[in-house]
Amino acid sequence: MLLSINYSTDLKTIISILLLTTTMHACQENQAPQGDGLPTQREVNKSMEDINRQMALEEDAEIEGYAQRQGWEMTKTGTGLRYMIYEEGPEGPAALEGQVATVHYEVSLTDGTIVYASSEQGARSFLIGQDNVESGIHEAIQYLKVGDKARVILPSHLAHGLTGDNDKIPPRSTVIYDLELLSLR
Repeated sequence: MLLSINYSTDLKTIISILLLTTTMHACQENQAPQGDGLPTQREVNKSMEDINRQMALEEDAEIEGYAQRQGWEMTKTGTGLRYMIYEEGPEGPAALEGQVATVHYEVSLTDGTIVYASSEQGARSFLIGQDNVESGIHEAIQYLKVGDKARVILPSHLAHGLTGDNDKIPPRSTVIYDLELLSLR
């Protein structure tokens, strides 16, 4: 038996039904089935954002308290980095992205543990804005000129993040740098 279709009206009706069915199905996929108690992906994402925001606020308060206890008057940037130039070098231009900076450094944790130091490993050179150093160091170095000595506090998101460095810096660690910018080229 052949099915007779009036293409002018029946095809429009079939397409409309298919579109309506597809739309309803897509809407149902974005919702958890009623009564199963499972959160939607949107709810999970929102919860994770809230948790990350709260952790960042707590870390920021801890950093502020640490700097105050040390008696350091630091400048805070929009990213949460804090720095304090405690000895100024001769007048000159600030470091810029694309230059190679050479620094003496000492890296410590907020408990006072020194984890890395150029006195043991030698001065470090890196291409500002491009080399594999903490993103906070790329930012901080651009506030310095040759000869400046500074203390820099990197919140974990500007240092080694959620994983640490898989060596001496634990996960989610605030890191303190004592830097001296030796040269720029």
